[in-house]
Amino acid sequence: MSRVALTVAGSDSGGGAGIQADLKTFAAHAVYGTSVLTALTAQNTRGVRGVHVVPAAFVTEQLDAVLDDIAVHATKIGMLADAGVVAAVARAVRTRDLGPVVLDPVMVATSGDRLLDPAAVAAVRDDLLPAADLVTPNVPEAAVLLGADPATDLDGCREQAEELLRRSGTAVLLKGGHLSGEQSVDVLATAAGATLVRRPRVATTATHGTGCTLSAALAARAALHPGAAWEDLVPPARDYLQAALVAGARLRVGHGHGPLDHAFALREDPS
Repeated sequence: MSRVALTVAGSDSGGGAGIQADLKTFAAHAVYGTSVLTALTAQNTRGVRGVHVVPAAFVTEQLDAVLDDIAVHATKIGMLADAGVVAAVARAVRTRDLGPVVLDPVMVATSGDRLLDPAAVAAVRDDLLPAADLVTPNVPEAAVLLGADPATDLDGCREQAEELLRRSGTAVLLKGGHLSGEQSVDVLATAAGATLVRRPRVATTATHGTGCTLSAALAARAALHPGAAWEDLVPPARDYLQAALVAGARLRVGHGHGPLDHAFALREDPS
């Protein structure tokens, strides 16, 4: 029987992030992808031009349609747009079998702009985060969830990851891409302790969809390896992201921050 993952996220018309990146990532891991759209965006590699939020009732209808028919082995949650959608998704996480749930709290854009209003942020923090199995914030998003200033170094990232774990009871992968240095260092905090995941920093502008891709890779690997610890799932998921980042520069899609190459393995072995 095929392993199945579900993505609950927004659509990216440019194809580099959101639902599109998630489904490409699932396919690259030989996992069958299902999807629930929470928002439509008009965007490309240069930026977002508009957002159309899917009504919460229709988000629930999509969730029910998938889950009433298809066994889902892991779930990735991304952009949720507003408090009503957050509440609808949180209800499904608590009451339906979604497998391990990876929450990518899409709250702060790379530019630093807030993507969620205060009510939605509170709903993510109070209702959804404690129900997830792993949360994958970047440095600004961890700060928003904690109501603190963003960490400025690795020690600060470790402290915030451990504090977020303590408050929520949910495992935390705090992504250190916003920090400087030759390595990109993520902090994984679980009940077993805190570990560092280091990879060489990739000098590229093809970075659109990195957070979506990593969280989707984690959900795909959780679907493939039932019961595996996050300590075992994070390194190979991070390796997939690393390879997609390196290969993304060769795609030359768009004129802004281009996408990763989710299908790099197919291009390397077209047979």
